[in-house]
Amino acid sequence: MASDHYFSASPVSPENQRRIRVTLAGREVEVATAGGVFSPDHVDAGTGVLLANTPPPPPGGHLLDLGCGWGPIAISLAMQSPHATVWAVDVNERALDLVRRNCDALSLSNVNAVTPDGVPDDVEFRSIRSNPPIRVGKNELHGLLERWIPRLSERSDAWLVVQRNLGSDSLQRWIAATFDSGYSVHRAATGRGFRVLKVRKHGTTMTGAIELP
Repeated sequence: MASDHYFSASPVSPENQRRIRVTLAGREVEVATAGGVFSPDHVDAGTGVLLANTPPPPPGGHLLDLGCGWGPIAISLAMQSPHATVWAVDVNERALDLVRRNCDALSLSNVNAVTPDGVPDDVEFRSIRSNPPIRVGKNELHGLLERWIPRLSERSDAWLVVQRNLGSDSLQRWIAATFDSGYSVHRAATGRGFRVLKVRKHGTTMTGAIELP
């Protein structure tokens, strides 16, 4: 029998719904999770490093949680920026259903949990936060970033957390080479074996740059 993954569109594994208590944006909350989604029993280490090493999100505009899972990043963004519109994007329908239920339970009305095609083409993002699905493979991952990073507004940032031993440094070099006009990328933080990469969209006048300490 074929196994599915947290990046499967429609997981066939048992749902095994559960409720866990987590701290997000300085607030202890209870959320619903389930099997067949990423890190169903806790906030995973990489997401924790990302949340601890990124600045408060912009207070308004559109914000993107790319690869949202059950929603820890999207929920944090929504609580920190109640006047912003948060897009929680994932291919996993079970994960999206959990995000919707969690946001309803927490009275967070500013979150849209949708598949990638559910985001209108004219939406630009004032910030992107992501623990991207590295295990989908290099080609899929690169395609994902090529689709979404250009949708940053000018003078806006994407924050990505990647495990060092899963290729964070090579991904940083690829980003610098691929987005070589109007962007820069640098390592903003490290922790627990993870790197936090900051990708800045400056506009069309600055040549892409990379910084590796």
